[in-house]
Amino acid sequence: MTAPDPATSMRIPRALYDEMLAHAQADAPNECCGMLATRDGEAVRVHRTENTAASPLRFVIDAPELFSTYTAIEEAGHELGAIYHSHTRTEPYPSQTDINFAAGWPGVQWLIFGLAGEEPTARIYEIRDGEVLEQPLQVQ
Repeated sequence: MTAPDPATSMRIPRALYDEMLAHAQADAPNECCGMLATRDGEAVRVHRTENTAASPLRFVIDAPELFSTYTAIEEAGHELGAIYHSHTRTEPYPSQTDINFAAGWPGVQWLIFGLAGEEPTARIYEIRDGEVLEQPLQVQ
């Protein structure tokens, strides 16, 4: 893992963070998934999506929902800043499946909620050419 890049820090208002965490906890024991719209490095809207795999080990967003959610983000004048999901049995670190999926989303960060411990935790990463780079996560 490489040192964080302050230029790619993600700022998330507490209400949006809490919304994603609630989604992760509600979908447990399966992984949750969704997309986070941003503007100028700050999260502005959570877009929940359905994990069609309904699995505690991986998530799948079906193509039509992925396309319509991405289109809605762009039409609102926002950017896709992060794809979020939960790890219900492990720490919030990208799995090899996450790393492989990230190859199709250059420049998008990966926010992972870990639900395995006593308290939920979240970490955010940039995954570039298979390299995992943890980034600063600022919940405000």
